[in-house]
Amino acid sequence: MKKILTAILILITFTTFAQTEAPLIPMKDFFRNPEKRSFQISPDGEYLAWMQPWKTRMNVHIQKIGEDEIVRVTNATERDLAGYFWKGDNRIVYFQDSKGDENYRLYAVNKDGSNPKDLTPFEKVRVGIVDPLEEIPDQMLIQLNKRDARIFDVYRINVDTGEMEMVAENPGNITGWMTDHDGKLRIATTTDGVNTGILYRESEADEFKELVTTNFKETLQPLFFTFDNKNLYMASNIGRDKTAIVEYDIAKKKEAKVLYEHPEVDVTNLIYSKKRKVLIGVSYQTWKTEYDIWDKEWKEIYNDLQSKLKGLEIAATSITKNEDKFLVRTYSDKSLGAYYLYDIKSKELKHLIDVSPWLKEDYMAEMKPIKYTTRDGLTINGYLTLPKGVEPKNLPVVVHPHGGPWYRDGWGFNPIVQFLANRGYAVLQMNFRGSTGYGKEFWQSSFKQWGKKMQDDITDGVKWLIDQGIADPERIGIFGGSYGGYATLAGLTFTPDLYACGVDYVGVSNIFSWMNAIPPYWEPYREMIYEMVGDPVADSLLLYEASPIFHVDKIKAPLFIAQGANDPRVPKAESDQMVEALQKRGIEVPYMVKDNEGHGFRNEENRFDLYGAMEKFFYKHLGGRMAEVSSEEYNK
Repeated sequence: MKKILTAILILITFTTFAQTEAPLIPMKDFFRNPEKRSFQISPDGEYLAWMQPWKTRMNVHIQKIGEDEIVRVTNATERDLAGYFWKGDNRIVYFQDSKGDENYRLYAVNKDGSNPKDLTPFEKVRVGIVDPLEEIPDQMLIQLNKRDARIFDVYRINVDTGEMEMVAENPGNITGWMTDHDGKLRIATTTDGVNTGILYRESEADEFKELVTTNFKETLQPLFFTFDNKNLYMASNIGRDKTAIVEYDIAKKKEAKVLYEHPEVDVTNLIYSKKRKVLIGVSYQTWKTEYDIWDKEWKEIYNDLQSKLKGLEIAATSITKNEDKFLVRTYSDKSLGAYYLYDIKSKELKHLIDVSPWLKEDYMAEMKPIKYTTRDGLTINGYLTLPKGVEPKNLPVVVHPHGGPWYRDGWGFNPIVQFLANRGYAVLQMNFRGSTGYGKEFWQSSFKQWGKKMQDDITDGVKWLIDQGIADPERIGIFGGSYGGYATLAGLTFTPDLYACGVDYVGVSNIFSWMNAIPPYWEPYREMIYEMVGDPVADSLLLYEASPIFHVDKIKAPLFIAQGANDPRVPKAESDQMVEALQKRGIEVPYMVKDNEGHGFRNEENRFDLYGAMEKFFYKHLGGRMAEVSSEEYNK
């Protein structure tokens, strides 16, 4: 009966549509830089920082609340900043790599633009934050793979001068570090390739000792210490399928109690108040992000915000040290939303800016959650976005599998999806087996299934869409990035009659060469990758069968490939091989390479080039809609 009701609901949903087709929106409006984004409030609540374009690159700007003057404090011209945060009330710390190589450097600058400093001026070295040490204005704990490219040591760094000293040397097997609430380094996670260990020490004067070891197939992830610094809050699926939030008794080396679990999805995000030292609640993803708030004060705040921002999803993004003001970000499937400043005492909510006001929600399409059953009986969750104002029948379709592959698609505004829907395509996204968040069994069912059951899940989603009458079986394309790029190549190779065309964006074509070229800091996980994907020696036949490069003779549909020249995760050689193999067969494959990009195109002009070319490619092979261009432009 439940299945019948679900089918009826789906049928009702898909047969109800607006009568007015959305106007064609310029491609650049979907992929241009926002006016302002990534707002953060200073710890003292006196200043706002945000990113906005300068010379087409996203740079940090500062403004005192209540004043008009804006100060730009960074000068990136080659590439957008990768991220930033306040360090104390006066200093901004930010990250930047070079041409997409992901060897991030750490920089700092005062809020007035003075004393700019390259804190980690090292070539081919990657930095990460261990603890920003919020109580110590001029110091942080960072990790660097400066001594050995494969592993990260911990350093204490002065953010004003750049002076640093090593405080923990990695013996070779540590993959992560964690401090307690006093900023003391007391937890380390390790791997031997397939087993994950947690090391613990009572104080920084003590040696690390083993607390617990599990197989990597199980999750036991330290989140943070209890507020007395004696026990740990962990995300754990030990003895259960879905990951739950638990308290772990360090002295007894066992789980003390379960704080929260959900019957359908993993829960890994525990929220707390640093000032009041209380747990606030949890957030998790079903078909969209949900919250369970336990703390009375924050429950009242959340209810007040919901009453003021009806119909919108909300998230707190930055809070003052006194926890009296914070920034709120709204979003939906049809909008990148807005930023607001909220005063907890007065309950005043001040609108700061709409992120992309040029995109009108009335013209955007609705992203609807869907479910379907695979050929072997597995339930797959996903999303279907139908073009606005068009009867959902015999539509051209773009299948859009996510990257990772151990990741998941979620509900919210996706410029790629909205762009494709505006061009008349139904867009199908699915969380195929291996996608995270659906439990241990679902994740492990993807092991050694690249190009096999994982690909079947995508194929079964396409067939489900055809059976619903929504998809025109002659006009189905596939597009994805990273693992989604691999899935595109696999789709065209292993189901050549299913797709009319495909776009591979930084995708793996040859699993053997991809494994041989993994970044050095992935080296500790090599054996884990072998267990999850396949061993190049023991499973050589499996990987040969799953690598599209060895089966290009099966490809019938047109293929377009896009690649960053400096990609450390999926090297350019992966795309070069595929292009060369197709050219040897006398097949011309459009190939876009950007010399200043890595694993995906961050720079605005490169996004314009990619999605402009993709628009023409899909229009030519799927027959959706396309913005008017001259014949000369179209034939480029």
